[in-house]
Amino acid sequence: MEEKFKELEKKIGVEFEDKNLLVQAFCHRSYLNENPDFNLGQNERLEFLGDAVLELVVTSYLYFKYPEESEGKLTTWRASLVNTKEIGDTANELGFEDFLLLSKGERGEKGKARLCILANTFEAFIGALYLDRGYEEADAFIKKYLISRLEKIIELGTYRDPKSELQEKVQEKSNITPHYEVVKEEGPDHRKRFVMGVFVGEKKIGEGKGDSKKEAEEEAAKKALKDL
Repeated sequence: MEEKFKELEKKIGVEFEDKNLLVQAFCHRSYLNENPDFNLGQNERLEFLGDAVLELVVTSYLYFKYPEESEGKLTTWRASLVNTKEIGDTANELGFEDFLLLSKGERGEKGKARLCILANTFEAFIGALYLDRGYEEADAFIKKYLISRLEKIIELGTYRDPKSELQEKVQEKSNITPHYEVVKEEGPDHRKRFVMGVFVGEKKIGEGKGDSKKEAEEEAAKKALKDL
């Protein structure tokens, strides 16, 4: 398996010291159900770490790159990059699809479900890269492959996603930033669906479902915008 992942290292120009970290980043929970003897764990802890690294890198870049822009505008631009579609599309362009370790059932899934898996894998990869090569290499990778998409997003005006639009409206009215919380989780571990609520203070103003927390948050934001 390491030989296979050498192809990926060569393609993206990153060489891992700990090859197991790289492989684990691509290991979906469902793969372990069919391969209980696999010697590595699934990628969700790495995804948790990578999500935080990704947000910090993007936030820092925007803060220093655009010193004249408001916090609201920077938040909107960040949301336009750190979402399932942009991250999933980036992973797809990097060829991550060919390296996913999935169950037979998950390999048959396409569309939004597969995009979600790709986005989660990208975040897990960032977590693995951070642990293996440090913050600077993770920062350089994110800037090269994800933040490089920002200019086009701004130019085309496609940054106005539901979460950003909701945040702007809520902040205009109450000067409070809406936040999202897990209301419920449904389904088996390898095919979990999330119910997320969007709150202003203690008040829930919308609720949505999705195959990932990000997708459910977007759905919750859409519903809240309708009600507003």
